[in-house]
Amino acid sequence: MTPDLSFIHLITNASLLVQLVMLALLIASVVSWSMIFSKRVLLNKAKKEADRFEELFWSSEDLTPLYNRINKKRDGATGMEKLFEAGFKEFARVRNQQNKDPEAMLESVNRSMRIAMNKEVDYLETNLSFLATVGSTSPYVGLFGTVWGIMNSFRALGNVKQATIAMVAPGIAEALIATAMGLFAAIPAVIAYNRYSNEVERLINRYDIFLEEFLSILHRHASN
Repeated sequence: MTPDLSFIHLITNASLLVQLVMLALLIASVVSWSMIFSKRVLLNKAKKEADRFEELFWSSEDLTPLYNRINKKRDGATGMEKLFEAGFKEFARVRNQQNKDPEAMLESVNRSMRIAMNKEVDYLETNLSFLATVGSTSPYVGLFGTVWGIMNSFRALGNVKQATIAMVAPGIAEALIATAMGLFAAIPAVIAYNRYSNEVERLINRYDIFLEEFLSILHRHASN
């Protein structure tokens, strides 16, 4: 009799532990794909907002109207806008103080912008650690399920007098499905993590360059 080697049959007839491994890998894959798509939308939005803001910033002769416009946004400022808002707000606050020192002013502004930038970076890096974890651990989880399934197959062979390929094939096949599922979960997660980490790093560099350029502008205003 030819054994049924269909995927559904192999999965439903696998041992409980192997089924739990497959379920865990399936959940990890679904969650990671959800994060991959949501992160794609987030990074695309962040890049477009940065492009739009830089165009507005460098085309504005007076930064006060730009600050008022950003400060009145219902959903609040994000990304590069948030850095500008924090820096301009702090600059306006310390400039109105008596005995103002230009260097102290710029240090205060720099600190406020760095805090805002760190918050934005933390937001951009959300879920990246999960993708890295899925990418690095899923193959080993799948391998564990495979080893367990193969071990059960060989244990079953010990109870028969004559072993055949037909007897051991279903057990090995169902065990190898766990490895395949582990790779299916890991490969997209690794690719997405590497790509998104690079894009986040490029955004951070843009934020850092803008921060330095804005501080230079404020330095000229503070010296007047």
